[in-house]
Amino acid sequence: MTSLDKPTTEDTSADDARAVTEAALFEAFGGVRGMVETVLPGLLFVSIYTINKNLHMAAIAALAVSLAMVVVRLARKDTVKHAFSGVFGVGFGVVFAMMTGNAKDFYLPGMLYTTGLALAYIITAMAGVPLIGLMLGPIFRENLSWRTRNPGRKKAYTKASWAWGLILLGKSAILFPLYWWADTTQLGWVLVALKIPPFLLAVYLTWVFLAKAPPPIDVFAEMEAEERAEEERKAARAQGKAQHGEDDEATTTGRHRRP
Repeated sequence: MTSLDKPTTEDTSADDARAVTEAALFEAFGGVRGMVETVLPGLLFVSIYTINKNLHMAAIAALAVSLAMVVVRLARKDTVKHAFSGVFGVGFGVVFAMMTGNAKDFYLPGMLYTTGLALAYIITAMAGVPLIGLMLGPIFRENLSWRTRNPGRKKAYTKASWAWGLILLGKSAILFPLYWWADTTQLGWVLVALKIPPFLLAVYLTWVFLAKAPPPIDVFAEMEAEERAEEERKAARAQGKAQHGEDDEATTTGRHRRP
């Protein structure tokens, strides 16, 4: 292998940063399994309703599969935050649809949540505290250090929050007219189709912005290093005091032994 073929330290560091970013995004947004858990209840609801127009059967089936996914995660001792969020979303949808008798209302809580989340991304980005940074900071072990100590990452988080906000607003701009004008099956199938592509686009843009940003400052490692340094200082002070005590004792003993 020639020197040109050997990976440089910069290349290795860049690859490591990309790998860490991919792992953090995978953890934050649930990966493939999280996407399945997001799509499956709505897909089941619209499939059953398309076949037999039975609101109760479709709603109960969607809620049951959401609960089943939570049980599976609990049995495997996996993180349940994504599955639980799906249960709550489906649960609110079932309640709305049952209360109004309108099957389209099954989708309304999720649509309102999407719009609210889009506004949260945009407002926090404008305020200088981008929501993506608040979400990913603990995963990268940097907490909020990016706000004051790492302006490059703050800029990347701001761009990513704008991307999420605008993408989700675009999704809402498609769905809400359909809520008013289309029937339940049309709205349901469009909503299922729009579950994954906008999400993947937003995650990809987040990865691009963060891959080009400076590496995160590991504040946990800094705190651990400071704790170790403090323990070493305490040990050194204790050792110094012990040595000083031994010297004093030796001096006192020497004085007593003088004729």
